[in-house]
Amino acid sequence: MALSQSALSELQEVFRSGEGTDFIRECVRVAMQELIDAEATSAIGAGRYERTESRVTERNGSRPRLLTTHAGDIELAVPKLRAGSFFPSILSPRRRIDQALYAVVMEAYVHGVSTRNVDDLVTALGGTGISKSE
Repeated sequence: MALSQSALSELQEVFRSGEGTDFIRECVRVAMQELIDAEATSAIGAGRYERTESRVTERNGSRPRLLTTHAGDIELAVPKLRAGSFFPSILSPRRRIDQALYAVVMEAYVHGVSTRNVDDLVTALGGTGISKSE
């Protein structure tokens, strides 16, 4: 699989900036995004802006997905489809523990628990904490 010209230019820009960690993170992001786009193209039956007889549906924008890696957090764009659903096989759905933790945080917010106490609870449960805006 060859990288698109825009993906290569993004990598060159990060490489020129000289940030080693950012370069690795950007390489991972570009590779993951290309894999997601290739899988979406396969599921749709046509590439972006391509007209074919085998097309099943059309793209309808994308939704952001935050992926946590050893290189840092990576923001990916998961394509949405007009008809049907699509979720890339290289990403895993949210774990139940994450969903349960989010439910606990929301419940604590509704009951007026301070953000500091909620942050301490999340940290004690093995999370990285939450910000006041979350």
